[in-house]
Amino acid sequence: MLATVQGLLRPLLRLGLIPQILIGIVAATLLALLAPEAAQQVALFGQLFIAALQAVAPILVFVLVAAAISAHRRGQPTHIRLVLVLYIVGTLGAALIAVAASFAFPSELTLNAPQADGSPPSDIFEILRNLLLNAMSNPVSALMEANFIAILLWAVGLGLMLRQASDTTRQALSDLADAVSRLVALVIRLAPLGIFGLVAGTLVESGFDAIVHYLHLLGVIVGCMLFVALVANPLLVFIATRQNPYPLVFTCLRGSAITAFFTRSSAANIPVNLALCKRLNLHADTYAISIPLGATINMCGAAITITVITLATAFTLGIPVDFATALLLCIVSALAACGVSGVAGGSLMLIPMACSLFGIPTEVAMQAVGIGFVISVVQDATETALNSSTDVLFTAAACRAKPSEA
Repeated sequence: MLATVQGLLRPLLRLGLIPQILIGIVAATLLALLAPEAAQQVALFGQLFIAALQAVAPILVFVLVAAAISAHRRGQPTHIRLVLVLYIVGTLGAALIAVAASFAFPSELTLNAPQADGSPPSDIFEILRNLLLNAMSNPVSALMEANFIAILLWAVGLGLMLRQASDTTRQALSDLADAVSRLVALVIRLAPLGIFGLVAGTLVESGFDAIVHYLHLLGVIVGCMLFVALVANPLLVFIATRQNPYPLVFTCLRGSAITAFFTRSSAANIPVNLALCKRLNLHADTYAISIPLGATINMCGAAITITVITLATAFTLGIPVDFATALLLCIVSALAACGVSGVAGGSLMLIPMACSLFGIPTEVAMQAVGIGFVISVVQDATETALNSSTDVLFTAAACRAKPSEA
């Protein structure tokens, strides 16, 4: 019997990870249609998969960044400066595109959505304050709570201090990073089964017509994200590399965006991005730092979500929006996006902060957040796919840029 099962599964296991994921999506859709009760049960596979990724992601980030920095020696080439420039320009550009699309295709909301849970920050200064306080968290607490800002800070500090350590110590840290990476690789191999559970559970819980409502708002958000992914980001890559950007763009979308779309967590997708960078033969010292960093601060999709829903709320209330205020909203959205946690729905709780620019009361802004959760089945998945794939795209662009530009 076991030999028969192995014989049936062997052709499937020979397929690549992406074909296996696509098969899992089709199977989950059929299961949700034909046997909803069974689909609810297999949703446990998706929950376990995400829990495993989120559990290992903090320690993975910590040891990879610390090991990469401790192994770096003066004179070795690195591309972090250009990666950071691309992150900042890309996020600000995404907010500008969202403003332009919101004026071209204005959306209005029905502000009677149920109040969303949570206490959003009141302004950008509170976000910056929270970021600084989070960065000073106890490293053990940071690992337990997946506080990636603090994890990055402690990893960078430890890596810098260990640059003067003995070769044996640095090799031990490198071996630990390799061991954790191999452990993550085992979890990633379960992605088809995990996504099968995720899709089946989502379809049963939200229904197949869950995205019909607020279709216009969703169309503007997703349209902006597609424009950024297929036009704005390729333009930045071309400026950096002076090469046709689309082969790299489609490789990143195929290798990173698909899994991120279903996991809906930039942090959980870090192992996928690291593996993709390795397959692209990128500079290891660069992507070991830029990928975890990008999962924390490179949030062009979040900037789009915050901007579009905030302007839709203002338009609904009849609040005039001038160019100067729209420009300020771009800057605030870009900065706020850097404070978005790398988990599903992280950008929505920052909408009230952006709404405060227009004097919109918090209780009304929280209704807009509630609407955001209604469309989050598609919005949050698309946002995460853009955020995560852009991390790899900009890292690859920086590594392949001309030496004078990197």
